[in-house]
Amino acid sequence: MDSTSQEVVIALLEDKVLVELHREKNNTQHSVGDVFLGRVRKIMPGLNAAFVDVGAQKEGFLHFLDLGPQVQLMHKFTNCALNGDTAQMDISAYKLKEELSKTEKISSVLKQNQHILVQVTKEPISTKGPRLSSEISFAGRYVVLIPFSNRISISQKIKNPDERLRLRNLVQSVRPRNFGVIIRTVAEGKTAAELHGDLDALFRKWEHIKNHLHMATPPVKVCSEMDKTVSILRDFLTNDFDQIVTNNEDLFEEIKAYVGTIAPQKKNIVKFYKDREPIFDHYGISKQIKASFGKVVNIRRGGAYLVIEHTEAMHVIDVNSGHRVNAEQSQESNALEVNLEAAAEVARQVRLRDMGGIVIVDFIDQREPQNRKTLFDAMVKDMENDPARHTVLPPTKFGLIQITRQRVRPQTQVDVLESCPACGGTGQIRPSVCIVDDIERDVEYLIKDTNARRFSIILSPYVYAYMCRAFRRYQRKWWRKYHRWIRLREGNAYGFLEYRFLDRNDEEIKL
Repeated sequence: MDSTSQEVVIALLEDKVLVELHREKNNTQHSVGDVFLGRVRKIMPGLNAAFVDVGAQKEGFLHFLDLGPQVQLMHKFTNCALNGDTAQMDISAYKLKEELSKTEKISSVLKQNQHILVQVTKEPISTKGPRLSSEISFAGRYVVLIPFSNRISISQKIKNPDERLRLRNLVQSVRPRNFGVIIRTVAEGKTAAELHGDLDALFRKWEHIKNHLHMATPPVKVCSEMDKTVSILRDFLTNDFDQIVTNNEDLFEEIKAYVGTIAPQKKNIVKFYKDREPIFDHYGISKQIKASFGKVVNIRRGGAYLVIEHTEAMHVIDVNSGHRVNAEQSQESNALEVNLEAAAEVARQVRLRDMGGIVIVDFIDQREPQNRKTLFDAMVKDMENDPARHTVLPPTKFGLIQITRQRVRPQTQVDVLESCPACGGTGQIRPSVCIVDDIERDVEYLIKDTNARRFSIILSPYVYAYMCRAFRRYQRKWWRKYHRWIRLREGNAYGFLEYRFLDRNDEEIKL
């Protein structure tokens, strides 16, 4: 976790390979899970939806199916809370009504300018405002708490029937009345005290909303989801984690306290990074970010690569074998080998860039049905670690595999292209015959105007060779003129017209 004054960048590594990258801006206003008191701006009967003002640049979208089965009771609670009617704010005394019919119209439930309690389910993306729901839920480490419900659901990944029964009985005995509960996978094997503590923390969030609604004026945020740093730990922290490192002391203390609460045995894996070298450079993350983003991504083995294009409607990934050819194998075998490696990289890229919606992958054509099945099975297996809901469809006869993936926030984009040091990004450079005149003018400025005593010049190999010819003609010329010996150095990575002045500590002198 690299913390700066503007943002916290969170990198998740599996076996030292970067698989997820999250950026949390310090001024983020509409994160998934935040609860707002909004105002209905427009009712759209044709869409059976409403647009709600929650303070975002674009109004939030609330569909009829996202109102929740007990939306009328939610409205009653909201109005009582706004008016300060404390006698009607205890929802445990409410009698749950018959669930809202899915065939009704939104105009029968909502009215223009009505105040409504909503939760962000998708962050604003591109030209769209946030997606909203009025069925509020609070996610904890082991359970999810849902007001105005009496249903208890258990994760399908908990298979043991005895454990499912134990968890159901435990939760049934400690949950507040008229609060539904979803039991998460990580709750398996947990004690009654742990589940009760998690439920209590979530119930306090509901109490926080009750206290902040009185006399509130929409649009206003009434409850914030925990920041992304802690929410990632809440959702992903398992026994497989062996290190959590941050370079911010306050964040270190916050994470250590949170981990100590949810997994005391893991408290010691939280580390505070103190070295001068940037934390992402130390762990090799900066280089992986540069190599993993952009239009062309090389597959680690061989010469194969991916070409990734993003459009408004979908993401398109093309698999290319490049110069990857094994003469001992047939074309079909080569194609399968490249495709299997590409499938693993595609799964990593989809998760790393947080691509949502439709992803089309154009693999190398394969004639054998068995090979196409092998590729499909591999693609499904490689996507298993992706926490977002997704579906992988079998290859078409053209070799295309379609992936649909849950979209809840804008995709992660990192600009990996750098401006050319010679042209400054303009695509045009000064005449090359003037390069020596530029250097001489800068030398004169440093000696006469700034009184620089000792400095050196680092040059591209071509200019270095030119200036050092004829027994270092230019250095001898400067010695006669300024009585200074100026060292010339060769920079193998420098562009043709690129040069820098360095002081005695090898730090660049800004001109």
